[in-house]
Amino acid sequence: MLTRLEVQGFKNLLDVSVEFGPFTCIAGENGIGKSNLFDVVEFLAHLASEPLAEAAQRVRSSSGSKGGDPRDLFWDGYRDHQREISLAAEMIVQRNVEDDLGAPAKATTTFLRYEITLGYSIPEGEGSVGKLTLEREVLRHINKGDASKHLRFPHSAKHFRNAVLQGQRSGGPFLSTEQRDIGTIINVHGDGGSFGRPQPRSAARAGRTVLSTVTTNDYPTILAARREMQSWRRLALEPSALRAPDSFSAPRTMRTDGRHLAATLYRIASESSKYPSEAEPLDPDAIYAEVADRLSDLTGVRVESLRVQPDQVREVFTLFLRERGGLQLPARALSEGTLRFLALCVLLEDPTVTGLICMEEPENGIHPANLPAMVRLVQDLAVNPKEAPDLDNPFRQIIINTHSPWVVQLCNPNDLLLADVRPHRTADGEMATALSLLPFENSWRSSVDRVSFSRADVTSYLAAPPGAQLTLPMEMI
Repeated sequence: MLTRLEVQGFKNLLDVSVEFGPFTCIAGENGIGKSNLFDVVEFLAHLASEPLAEAAQRVRSSSGSKGGDPRDLFWDGYRDHQREISLAAEMIVQRNVEDDLGAPAKATTTFLRYEITLGYSIPEGEGSVGKLTLEREVLRHINKGDASKHLRFPHSAKHFRNAVLQGQRSGGPFLSTEQRDIGTIINVHGDGGSFGRPQPRSAARAGRTVLSTVTTNDYPTILAARREMQSWRRLALEPSALRAPDSFSAPRTMRTDGRHLAATLYRIASESSKYPSEAEPLDPDAIYAEVADRLSDLTGVRVESLRVQPDQVREVFTLFLRERGGLQLPARALSEGTLRFLALCVLLEDPTVTGLICMEEPENGIHPANLPAMVRLVQDLAVNPKEAPDLDNPFRQIIINTHSPWVVQLCNPNDLLLADVRPHRTADGEMATALSLLPFENSWRSSVDRVSFSRADVTSYLAAPPGAQLTLPMEMI
């Protein structure tokens, strides 16, 4: 769970610090740079697995193909000046994880702060592009006694906080940085605290973060941080992927574009007895009924039942929806909005899906009458912070962005952040406009020394648009 993100020098995020709870909605105009925050999250996830160059290529605006210029990632990256990106992420990690060889690992403590600074090395010859350089990397623990200062979103200290914040550490950081004659050195410290010598790693030699090189349970807390960051994903459901057939050999975990929807639902239903509810073990019919019941929240979708049928001849899974009139439809015959809603219904029933999920404009393709159902569904995907996470309350976190007035009005103001372009001072002392994320006034994110937004700042989300020719009388609203 990502509880705080600090960004300096990434795209138009010149200096942003933002806190997150289980569910967050970021509202702002088109083209203002809301998605750049998702790019940061995605970039950190890639840095936990891949070399610096490949992680940069994977970020949306770097075109995702070879040859992309890493200067795309920096604030004013094509001007001749010192380029630097500094990122910090405070996170709650799972205490028990597996290493790359399948061996168990147990983190010393589960509340961590990860910091990384990246620079830029200019091209060394014609026809080449510059590259990212690792300048600093730190991983340290946050004491449980300080948790109330860091976890300010409403939650149960007894049930939620005590369940997710486990272990303790009295020693120094797990990763630290020092400068030597040979260059920048990242020291890897064991979970035993100050006992034992740190293992030095050259920042320049590996071409990747040191955290991404920890693949075994020798350093369990670093591994747990890596696993947490690897779980951060950007959900971009595509109708063509949602409609694609699944063979029996296909993965039974839904991809971020929605592919393997049918195989995933079949796996959840088949394994439902492994994930019993508090009352009684579930059966496949109960899982299908839960998904069908949630899908029936959509106006115009007359769902009687839903099931995945394996075709033994063609060896494919097909998801069928039966309407109340008896008509049976395959998933590929459903509308785009219905398919996206169905995919989220399936995610809701999958206890194996944990971590942070970012979603762009979940209202796309949804009829206005169905927006309340969509917003409720997205909110329900997030962990309930009043209870301890378990199979019935998976440890999931949801961040969405939107420019829809309806979505803004349906969200709790405490969950809203307003994306706005405001003046910032650069490292050179110059004034520039950059993205700011403002909390709602008097919400848990706001404070005396921080700018917030009021209802007056979001009138465009609360009033009829200029020139509207068909509106409801006030007494009907």
